[in-house]
Amino acid sequence: MKPVVTFGEIMLRLAPPGFERFLQSPQFVATFGGGEANVAVALAGFGVPARYVTVLPPNHPIADAFVGELRRFGVDASAIVRGKGRMGIYFVEPGANQRPSKVVYDRDYSAIALAKPGDVPWEKAFDGAGWFHVTGITPAISQSAADLAFEAVTKARALGLTVSCDLNYRKNLWKYGKSAAEVMGELFRHVDVGIANEEDCQMALGIEAGVDVESGKLDVSAYRCLAERVLERFPNLKLMAITLRESFSASHNGWSACLHDRSQFLTSRRYDITHIVDRVGAGDCFAAGLIYGLLCLPSRQEALEFAVAASCLKHSVPGDFNRFSVEEVNQLVRGAGSGRVQR
Repeated sequence: MKPVVTFGEIMLRLAPPGFERFLQSPQFVATFGGGEANVAVALAGFGVPARYVTVLPPNHPIADAFVGELRRFGVDASAIVRGKGRMGIYFVEPGANQRPSKVVYDRDYSAIALAKPGDVPWEKAFDGAGWFHVTGITPAISQSAADLAFEAVTKARALGLTVSCDLNYRKNLWKYGKSAAEVMGELFRHVDVGIANEEDCQMALGIEAGVDVESGKLDVSAYRCLAERVLERFPNLKLMAITLRESFSASHNGWSACLHDRSQFLTSRRYDITHIVDRVGAGDCFAAGLIYGLLCLPSRQEALEFAVAASCLKHSVPGDFNRFSVEEVNQLVRGAGSGRVQR
């Protein structure tokens, strides 16, 4: 199988222990996190060759530790570039019940924010690859990072790779003068497989969803119309997947997804997740599960079910990275979701 390449920024993730608030106790749990790295780690865990591309500062022990962590998960780190700048950090305070999760970014002047077209040797990064995955996070960091992401997508298409993009709208990042819709609308014209939620479609593409995301109730027919609007706006897209989250509280969500491939509209099983441990990275696990399913499973319905089940399981573990195997995901797909002790 040809490798899947992902590209974006990795950050040091600092979170208070358990469900504490920031500095409730004077300590943070340090791990790594970043949407595109999360996808690469999940894919490697599913047995798909994965290569991660980013820009890290040189002679930096924390950056070196991350490269080692990637290798531990079986991700190819050979195309990582070293460049001027710092390593980004983000702080996350996990929510519980009616208290929402909070994220604070500290990533100005990071190495990838300062990187520009020409800094990454894409021929090397894409050597032997068949798929390229990017998100809407990198283009939100800076103008030069947006230009670099656009260079990556156009180069991938020129080399014949399948290009997927998770829109991942982050309102706190779009600070450099351009709107998300202005940038992502152009980049999305080069994408084959689109992934989003309803807010992403509205804010990153300027396409009205016509759904009430605060009510906790979903009208699936509205999501079908939304997917059709996206496919109509972007004729290059082969399929559009949209995650459906019913948010009753920070601890209790309904979770499902739909997929439109221009010939059929598919919906997944719905999972009632009542004790969320950490939802950060769940969308990335969905993206990885979908890519795995489209590459390895016989039907798009099966690919969608695998992606939703994988991301459902991700809600149960702390940290950004997926920790579940294909067999564990398939057990949930087959209905083994009681949580009984296995012995």
